[in-house]
Amino acid sequence: MSKKIILLAGPTASGKSKLAVHLAKKLNGEIINADSMQIYKEFSILSSRPSKFEMKKIKHHIYGTISVKKHFSAGDWFKEAKKKIDVCIQNRKIPIIVGGTGLYFNTITKGISKIPEIDFKTRSKVRNLYKILGFKKFYEKLLELDPKVKNKILPTDSQRVQRAFEVKLKTKKSLFDWIVKTKPEFLDFNLKKIFIDIPRNELLEKISKRTELMFEQNCISEVKKFNRLKINKNLSANKLIGVQDINQYLKGTISLDECRELINIKTRQYAKRQNTWARGHMKNWIKLYSKNFSILLKKTLKVIS
Repeated sequence: MSKKIILLAGPTASGKSKLAVHLAKKLNGEIINADSMQIYKEFSILSSRPSKFEMKKIKHHIYGTISVKKHFSAGDWFKEAKKKIDVCIQNRKIPIIVGGTGLYFNTITKGISKIPEIDFKTRSKVRNLYKILGFKKFYEKLLELDPKVKNKILPTDSQRVQRAFEVKLKTKKSLFDWIVKTKPEFLDFNLKKIFIDIPRNELLEKISKRTELMFEQNCISEVKKFNRLKINKNLSANKLIGVQDINQYLKGTISLDECRELINIKTRQYAKRQNTWARGHMKNWIKLYSKNFSILLKKTLKVIS
């Protein structure tokens, strides 16, 4: 019988982490993080990382292990996740990969291309160019550089257009020439792919409650500590929702209520992008949800049995 890996995705605040813990208890599993912001040591509150108490109950991997000062790509995540999966299998544990970062899941289901490491100088150059030109003019410039991108990446997909640009700039080959050669590394595994398909009105309510909880837990202090590190502005940790807004509040340009509302709005927009990604890239995933957690757990256990 093939080895099993559970992939549990869904929009932010949909209840993935809670479900993962209960699944791990029932199935003798361990949890591997697939959220690009929960990897950072310095952000436990704004990233909504599982609490120390939750992580004591069940073994969690790749949570709060990376410094915000470091660049950490999908390729870096894949290397770490593969190590943890191997350890889980050796220890007869079921790996449960949980998070909302679609690119991370893609490395498991579709493989990861062997693109050479792009140096920080090139990445910074591309990101600065994107900021200067804006997404429309940047996309036009990308098409001039790499025509193979046309109709394959949306102009509004900022992460992928910048990635395509830096790859072509550095390697002289199209991102899609690299992708063609990519093969999944987990073909011998039984991948159970589940997406938490929570109704929009329930999700908005959960996002609002979570934002309030972040402020109760003093996310403002977390951002103040982060600011003292004075990291390069092009590093990914700066993109965490709430950092920019709390800094605006600290500068006195917006009120605390405006800050809360901005974080709410941006989180809702992020959840929408995650759902859009799922519709395009997770078509064969099983969509599950129930407002009753016990029913959701039973449904999930039935699917992965």
